[in-house]
Amino acid sequence: MDRRGRRDGFVAVARWATRRGRAYHVSALRTAKRLPWLLAAAFVATNAQASDFNFYHDTFAFANATVFKYYKGIAFLRAPSGKTDPANSYTRRCFVMTRVAMQFHKFARFDPHGQPLDDRALAARVRAVTRPAPWREALPPKERIVFPGYANLREMSKARETVLKENIGAGWPTYFRPGNFRMFYQRSPKYQEQTHSRLDDVLAHGDFFIAYLTTYPRLSINHAVLIYARKNPDARSDIERYLVYDPNHPDSPRELTWLPREDSFAYQKDVDFVGGHIRVYQSYGKWLQ
Repeated sequence: MDRRGRRDGFVAVARWATRRGRAYHVSALRTAKRLPWLLAAAFVATNAQASDFNFYHDTFAFANATVFKYYKGIAFLRAPSGKTDPANSYTRRCFVMTRVAMQFHKFARFDPHGQPLDDRALAARVRAVTRPAPWREALPPKERIVFPGYANLREMSKARETVLKENIGAGWPTYFRPGNFRMFYQRSPKYQEQTHSRLDDVLAHGDFFIAYLTTYPRLSINHAVLIYARKNPDARSDIERYLVYDPNHPDSPRELTWLPREDSFAYQKDVDFVGGHIRVYQSYGKWLQ
């Protein structure tokens, strides 16, 4: 091959390499643009595998009632229970019920083929489940406290409601939890952004996030819920949505949302809560929280 032929060959190779480089560059840009959604999808898949929490199996069949009744976000004392108003004798247990649901999922197992325990033995085992700190790692199946005669917590709490209610814990001590006092001084959007990051980290590790919800100094909500999963992201919106066990609503999951443009959480409207912006504080994630 003469010198001109070699030069033409080098030029052809250079042009081919340039075209390939551009193709790789465009491909990389396209991948980079899709990366947030790919990561989000991977996050959801990982979270789904890490936690086998089932709302219709792993929550209580009975409900917690609010101390106050609400109308358009304004709280007032409930009238005595009647036909048109749900029973309100079991109140102030939202923190208790979310914590114990988490503890049952981590430290208990069910044997539907066994003989159900009598009330005294069942009460003792329920109290035993509530003793370990809820932020501890889940126990392996062989080390868990066994509840024979029932397939899951939902089934057992429906059949043995009174025993469960009398032994999972009192509600009034939750008013004096040290973590509650953050609502007085941790009220900035930056703190909520940090809480959102912690929420995603907790769920990514397959754990649960108990959230204290408040609108202080307004009294439109003062409540605790258990966040157990993140919903699949919607490419048409930057709003992030989470599945929630709300002890006031045992019928179906509720929804908490994160609004990144406002650095704020929002909670689903219902008969008690007017809906809209709230502040979220993690509870039972560590000592004194």
